[in-house]
Amino acid sequence: MIQLNYLAFAIPAFFLFLYLEYRLALHLKKPEVFKYESSIANISIGIAERLLNLFISASFYSLFYWVYKNYALINIPNSWWVWVLLILTTDLVWYWYHRLGHQVNFLWAAHIVHHQSEEFNLTVSARITIFQALIRNIFWCLIPLLGFHPTMVIAILMVHGAYSFFTHTQLIGKLGWLEHIFITPSLHGVHHASDEKYLDKNYGDVFVFWDKLFGTFQREEETPKYGLTHPVKSYSFLWQHFHYYLEILEACKKEKSIKARLKIIFGNPATLDQNIRPILESRYLQQKAEPSYRFKFRTYLNFQLILCIALLSFVTAFYVELHFEDKLFTAAVILITLINCGALLEQRKWIYYLECFRLILLFAYAFWKFHIFELVILPVVILLILENVFRLSQLYRQYLLRYEEF
Repeated sequence: MIQLNYLAFAIPAFFLFLYLEYRLALHLKKPEVFKYESSIANISIGIAERLLNLFISASFYSLFYWVYKNYALINIPNSWWVWVLLILTTDLVWYWYHRLGHQVNFLWAAHIVHHQSEEFNLTVSARITIFQALIRNIFWCLIPLLGFHPTMVIAILMVHGAYSFFTHTQLIGKLGWLEHIFITPSLHGVHHASDEKYLDKNYGDVFVFWDKLFGTFQREEETPKYGLTHPVKSYSFLWQHFHYYLEILEACKKEKSIKARLKIIFGNPATLDQNIRPILESRYLQQKAEPSYRFKFRTYLNFQLILCIALLSFVTAFYVELHFEDKLFTAAVILITLINCGALLEQRKWIYYLECFRLILLFAYAFWKFHIFELVILPVVILLILENVFRLSQLYRQYLLRYEEF
């Protein structure tokens, strides 16, 4: 009997709510809530995290169970009141994980991706990297350490995560008395703002208690300006993931002592040299198109993103049934395609070679499945011939890497 992972249904559910939010934005005459390029970037990052999380999610439960079995401070029973205590404990752990994620450079490097979007809608909830997921689960280990059973922990984390999804929208205004108890979309929008008065505020995920208790609570007053204080000038999938790690590395290179380098790694992001990012941008990023132009071949990019979503849904649903090599191939295709999507938005000229590599990988997998892997040289030779005869790379750049005026 086929074992189906029902978490796969969360993927179409996500896009259903996303579609409803988009339609509501149009109905309210607020189309500016969505920007095509940033929405694509947000969804791409979410796909990558969900994909890579498949390979390690089982180990999370194993880790929780190992901590619980060997180091639990007390044995907490499974009673109704324990679930109330558990959700409060979970949110408190989240608060400190979240706050430290903004105040320690190497933690901020993993979390900064979540704050890069200058829009605030449900797609932003997908901006979670696998690095952040790994770090977050280390903090979650505190909960089974206290004595909560791992099965209860996993269940409450799903509820906790589902709640935070709905706080990433600006189409829901203030909610009256609920603002005194829960983190609402308005309060979480403050957390995503780059306005000085809103910085480092509202770290809670479900409840406002912790922010009020530890002095980080802030109501929404002026309309927030979303994003980073120093915006990331790229939609590149790779750059958005790794730019801050490069900034930390560049800052460490300037220091000679171990003590000074550790001070950078464990220091506050506000103390990091703000001149480093422009230097790295000039080194690694190309000049972007003028704001009066937009990416023309959206259908081509949309098709690639839909392909990734379909493959992710498939591998999630049948993960237990698939062979390791099938999982590996699917993961490789999805990650290459996501890099491809970012490169399309950035109009990177090397994207042609990435397309060729993806095509060869597809043929290699097909030939391997049919036990004729030695024929993999054929698509390579054919591509080389076509390149020499028709100059495919020039045609690709001429017709695909184009912008059109608004």
